[in-house]
Amino acid sequence: MKSLEWLGSKLRFIDQTKLPAEEIYIVTDDFRIVGDAIRKLSIRGAPALGVAVAYGAALAALENSNENSSSFKNKLTSVIIELKSTRPTAVNLFWSLERINKVLDIFIISGVELTVAKIIAEAIDIHGEDIAMCNAIGINGAEIVPQDATILTHCNTGALATGGDGTAQNVIVTAHKSGKNIKVYAGETRPLLQGARLTAWELMKLGIDVTLITDSAAAFLMQQKKIDLVITGADRITMQGFVANKVGTYNLAVNAKMHGIPFYIAAPTSTIDTKIEVGDEIIIEERSENEITEYFGKRTAPVGVKVYSAAFDITPPDLITGIITDRKIFLPPYSNSLSVLK
Repeated sequence: MKSLEWLGSKLRFIDQTKLPAEEIYIVTDDFRIVGDAIRKLSIRGAPALGVAVAYGAALAALENSNENSSSFKNKLTSVIIELKSTRPTAVNLFWSLERINKVLDIFIISGVELTVAKIIAEAIDIHGEDIAMCNAIGINGAEIVPQDATILTHCNTGALATGGDGTAQNVIVTAHKSGKNIKVYAGETRPLLQGARLTAWELMKLGIDVTLITDSAAAFLMQQKKIDLVITGADRITMQGFVANKVGTYNLAVNAKMHGIPFYIAAPTSTIDTKIEVGDEIIIEERSENEITEYFGKRTAPVGVKVYSAAFDITPPDLITGIITDRKIFLPPYSNSLSVLK
């Protein structure tokens, strides 16, 4: 299964809002549809967002390929700004668009035709790099997984969330493929149930033993000594090792620390933001109140109730056993170990 696929002049992606009931793919040549899909979470997951916006910029480049150089640059610059506005927390999105913008700046003096080709090539490279990083994360992370391991994970970090085979979930899959006896508990991940709808669906398709739980059952499982380690993904990691990830991650980290259970983050190095140091510098996206007051179209809370709908939380570095990346597993103190990335 490919969450995103470039078809030469169009982008094909799976509509994740329809899963698991329907496996529907969208094919488009319009960057606006890509941007809207990101806002609506039809495309989601930090690495996948980076790939998607790169292809969105490529579609915009093709759409404006008949413009003169000045007009082309102005329009592509506007598209890049628009795509940056789709979601504020995942750093991969901004990292990817900065690469596209650099290509635009370098090659526009040589003409529109060459610039279009270079933007498309850069988008394809970003996708290819993500595939390679997912593979490396899986290999590096599988080393820390015991032979008989029961792993707790949160949200969705599989192929649906990336351009490749996943981050935290690919650690699980790689360990499973190596012959290790793996069992997984997947938190449902309120309010949009990415764990229930997506992670459980992916793991079942891969033949991995998965049990779905409510998010609030995780601490009790730890107390019962049924969890060997926790692995989640990340949307942004600071240079001191603060991690922004799907809301509920911090809860798991606190409870893992309380019960003496290793807590790992798995993410590509593109998710590490070398420009910021601490968690307070990360912009936390707040989603629509309807995602909490309604359950897939059915009202579940009283009209007029106040809502706080943070999509992410911040896990401090002292709760994180290690950060599994495509390069290596970084260990604390992260202010020292991550400094090699600057």
